[in-house]
Amino acid sequence: MNTDGIKKQILLAAPRSKVWKAITNSSEFGAWFGMKLEGPFIAGQTIKGTIAPTQVDPEVAKLQEPHTGKPVEMFVDSIVPETKFCLKWHPFAIDPKVDYSKEPMTLITFTLEEQGTGTLLTITETGFDKIPISRRAEALKANDGGWAHQCILLQKYLSRG
Repeated sequence: MNTDGIKKQILLAAPRSKVWKAITNSSEFGAWFGMKLEGPFIAGQTIKGTIAPTQVDPEVAKLQEPHTGKPVEMFVDSIVPETKFCLKWHPFAIDPKVDYSKEPMTLITFTLEEQGTGTLLTITETGFDKIPISRRAEALKANDGGWAHQCILLQKYLSRG
């Protein structure tokens, strides 16, 4: 097993432009992911927001409810239109008593490729080997499961029409 990263792929029945908008428009991203973000994603800038239950799956929304209002902060590393979108964040930063700002961030990369009439989305998150050993395994496990769920949420979001 790779201890430094996660890789998920999903073939989405949507054109690349629609998938691109769903992942790079901060309000659309927040709707399926489960966040309320303040402003747009801009390369080289930090975006802040709060956890807000997903709008596409009532069961997942219930699981997110206890975290509603918790702060979220991501750094927009790079944007290559309709090809690649990269964010950095502090993985599994859920304990309000811990200051994660001194820890390294992991890099999340969304890569889009046309595949037939759909879009192959590859999500990778790397940099876990730099996370403190005391929480590394838990963060990797939580985010591995989290990205599997997020792929499904994105698929549901895109199928809403």
